[in-house]
Amino acid sequence: MPDLLSPADALHRFLTADPGEWEQLAPGVVRSVGQEKLARIVDDTRELVGEVVEVSDSPDGLVVRGSAGRTLGWARTAADGTVTGLLLDGERYSPPTVRITPAVRSFIGIAIWALLMAYGVWSCWTYSTLSDWLTAAIGTVAGYVVFEGYGEPAAMPWWVRRPLEAGILPVLASVERARNLPFGYSLVDACTAALVLGWIAVLLVRRRLHRWGAPLSAPLAFPLREGIWHVGQGGGRSLNHHFSIPEQRGALDLVALGPAGGSRRSGKGLDAYVSYGAKLYSPCDGRVVSAADGLPDQEPGFLRYGPLYGNHVFIDTGRELVKLAHLRAGSVQVTTGQTVCAGQLLGEVGNSGNTTEPHLHIHAEREGLGLDLEFVGVSGHFYRGRKIRT
Repeated sequence: MPDLLSPADALHRFLTADPGEWEQLAPGVVRSVGQEKLARIVDDTRELVGEVVEVSDSPDGLVVRGSAGRTLGWARTAADGTVTGLLLDGERYSPPTVRITPAVRSFIGIAIWALLMAYGVWSCWTYSTLSDWLTAAIGTVAGYVVFEGYGEPAAMPWWVRRPLEAGILPVLASVERARNLPFGYSLVDACTAALVLGWIAVLLVRRRLHRWGAPLSAPLAFPLREGIWHVGQGGGRSLNHHFSIPEQRGALDLVALGPAGGSRRSGKGLDAYVSYGAKLYSPCDGRVVSAADGLPDQEPGFLRYGPLYGNHVFIDTGRELVKLAHLRAGSVQVTTGQTVCAGQLLGEVGNSGNTTEPHLHIHAEREGLGLDLEFVGVSGHFYRGRKIRT
């Protein structure tokens, strides 16, 4: 029995082979992509990195190193060593000099907010004129609007979120002190701060209410059950990182919250996330046009280059295409070509594909454009920070 080739070795063999050998080395890829298109992809890679020298594994994915640079790649192999899946990034790759863990990133973000809010509180209790106090108080309120409206405080456990939010209480308490202060001469600064606060608030409302005006043919069944689901990405610009991608522009990222708030339980790894392993049900009737399983779940907080959607189920309703992505490895219950009904078990929420935390990505598209999502029994707009109770 021949030795099994690793994905790195198989990709290196493919990239350095004569195109005439591709049909033997990657028959499924050639049939799916086409010889001509595949040749363009490989030529573009060689133009980017030079002649391929080696392919090695790294925390960021497979690194294709050439005589003139590096790029990231991904390959999936069969037992006989043939390449059954292939992706090449098309951008130059430079490994990060420092890798920051998710816990450290979270701590830094929380510390920055705490320091900014503490400075605002300190200013409200130390400034010596009413106009200066107004500037500090309005600026601190604006910071809280940003924190609550543009951040994701619902994904924090209560013992982190509530102390941060409690910082507004000393600001309110300082009103009594401010009544006895001389007016001062910096009213322009206070008016500017008020205008900024108003601008932030108006933008937040508009982005929470944003709709594309492209409705579904019929509302979907909400695909998740038993719990509180937080919209981590949803709404307009700045609230939804899918906004600029035409087919994903109306997408939602849904994250489960625990009883104490926050998206995590105690412990480490994937099982510490409330979303991980949650049952996923079909939101509609239709035919499965693509179902993938077997891709590994990502380590939380880190990304390896690979297929964008990871393990997924795409359903054609006959009027639109509904995509559900980032499913748990080994959990997908349906296959391509199968007919499914709304409410049918599809799999479980996971962390495969382009994701740093277990969650469900869902969007619907028609003719390459994302649609505004609607769910039976769930009214209102879907924006970052909203909670959906099931």
